[in-house]
Amino acid sequence: MIRENARVVALQTRLQQVRTELQEAQAEAARGEVRDYEFMTLNGAVRLSSLFGRKRDLFVMHNMGKGCANCTMWSDGFNGLYPHISDRAAFVVCSPDAPEVQAELAKARGWRFPMVSDPDKAFFRDMGFLSKAGAAQPGISAFQKEGASIMRVSASGMEPYDDFCPVWHMFNLLPEGADGWKARPNYD
Repeated sequence: MIRENARVVALQTRLQQVRTELQEAQAEAARGEVRDYEFMTLNGAVRLSSLFGRKRDLFVMHNMGKGCANCTMWSDGFNGLYPHISDRAAFVVCSPDAPEVQAELAKARGWRFPMVSDPDKAFFRDMGFLSKAGAAQPGISAFQKEGASIMRVSASGMEPYDDFCPVWHMFNLLPEGADGWKARPNYD
């Protein structure tokens, strides 16, 4: 049995220890008070503070937008997890796309989570998810309300093979791994 294989158990234990260390480092690097950013939606402007709803905690996925197949794949995965995540914390996807573009993509993909637009990318920049060339980069930030303050309590970048997309880990079970496979917006 794989669960009884001493080498597998030792590696899984070591991996969990490294994940715990990584979580601590991410929290330490990202923690700080943030301003109450304004975003655009189909219904007008909304503030970061309103995205919490009745929750104390909020996840914001920094999504590159409609043109990124990997961001679309991550969002597809979060869509399936959304009922579980939103039971514990608020969850919003933020991209630089206009609200109309976001709504079109969400409808086509069946996404259920809320989306907000950061057209000037100030939020992306301040959260550390903007490249030197000015392109939005994928990631996720965790926030908490502390009284009237909004604190970013952790953050992580996102890239193929990360822990936010299980597709890559499933492919790793195959002898050839992903074997050159790349995410696409649609699979016909």
